[in-house]
Amino acid sequence: MANSTYYLTTAIPYINAKPHLGHVLEWFQADAIAQYQRLLGKDVAFAAGSDENSLKNVRAAEKSGIAAQAWLDEYAEIFRQAYDFFGISLTHFRRSSDQELHWPGVQKLWELCDKNGDFYKKTYKGLYCVGCEQFYTPDELSDGKCPEHFTEPEAIEEENYFFRLSKYETQIKKLIESDTLQIVSDQFKKEMLGFITTGLEDFSVSRSTSRSRGVGVPVPNDSAQIMYVWFDALAVYMTAIGWGINESEWQKYWPADLHVIGKGINRFHSVYWIGMLLSAGLPLPKAISVHGYITSDGQKMSKSLGNVIDPFQLVETYGLEPVRFFLLKEIPSHSDGDFNYAKFREIYTADLANGLGNLCSRVAKLCEKIGLGSEPSTDTFDPTYQSFMESFQLDLALKQVVQQIATLDGYLSEQKPWTLSGEAQVTVLTKAVRDIQTLAFHLKPFMPVTADSILTHFSAPKIAALTPLFPRLPE
Repeated sequence: MANSTYYLTTAIPYINAKPHLGHVLEWFQADAIAQYQRLLGKDVAFAAGSDENSLKNVRAAEKSGIAAQAWLDEYAEIFRQAYDFFGISLTHFRRSSDQELHWPGVQKLWELCDKNGDFYKKTYKGLYCVGCEQFYTPDELSDGKCPEHFTEPEAIEEENYFFRLSKYETQIKKLIESDTLQIVSDQFKKEMLGFITTGLEDFSVSRSTSRSRGVGVPVPNDSAQIMYVWFDALAVYMTAIGWGINESEWQKYWPADLHVIGKGINRFHSVYWIGMLLSAGLPLPKAISVHGYITSDGQKMSKSLGNVIDPFQLVETYGLEPVRFFLLKEIPSHSDGDFNYAKFREIYTADLANGLGNLCSRVAKLCEKIGLGSEPSTDTFDPTYQSFMESFQLDLALKQVVQQIATLDGYLSEQKPWTLSGEAQVTVLTKAVRDIQTLAFHLKPFMPVTADSILTHFSAPKIAALTPLFPRLPE
């Protein structure tokens, strides 16, 4: 029986194109944490969604010559199905264009902030990057271009609502410094404190209905304005679990235990979102786990370079869990990492085919020969492994499992059970089976299907020989 709840989210991606490898890395990270928390007996709510009310999406639809809502429906479904394709164990999925399940909650959030006197209207001119859906000051640009998308922002002049973020500067700084709001890892915590130290400026939270082409949540009592994409999208974290429509479910799971996000949107989560919640008088998320970006052969992925890795194709070629294993082990959990096919094949062969797969096959074959069986295990997590998981250092936790495989391999090479007989052989193989059960238990958050298969196989009254778990890759 679950002893408590745990609520985590992935970022709410723009759905202007198919999911890329960076999305999939984030989903795998969040899913491993969700799987781990379930193994601790928690009632886990795991939410994602689609950020649809953005200029980026509207322009992509216009470019395709498709009506905006039809385009959004198509791509929202692509993303929803992608979570299934990649084996992500979501419990909640919320579209930001959902007028019945999302809009009431966003408008409720707006009204709470408004009641606190934290909106005001002004005309301003700014440099706007549609790709980021944010304004930049000239000194934030790199050679006059957006540092994230390397495109020149548009000069926009408009009357909009602004949110008094500056009012919450001291509070937000104290929350981050004290780890009341935990930002993982320290480099991203320091980055946010540095950002706050330069002075927080109020930010725009609406656009004109005409510039947004009418797509988005209307500002309460002002039909000429649509809510700014981040005010709207961040609220998905609450509306996904009932905010605005199901108070009891929202209270059951909120505040979020963890937001899993990419480094490019850290300030929106660690600063803007916190300011909005403080304004509304709502409980704050407990932790934000920030990951880096994936390069391909050391370079940023781009269509022009022809080095884009299609995650769907990758999984279809090599299998879901080997891809998941590689990304969670080889891409650092909190900094940039690189993907290349040669490295992937090397890790697949060393850690999976020759490592885990070969170990399980050898032990199973010896057990079959002498008719050895085993009981299902009742494992608990190793303290070091658990500390890695609790601090969201997933790569280190998985590397520890790989070390367990190597240690057991070494034990078998030393004991040579194939040369033993009788009680001596039974003793060595019984320990080997027990150790395989333990490492499979530790593997469950990372490769749930493989781990369950190993646990089932090595918990039989008579353990049979095993077909290779990871077929060798063709040359």
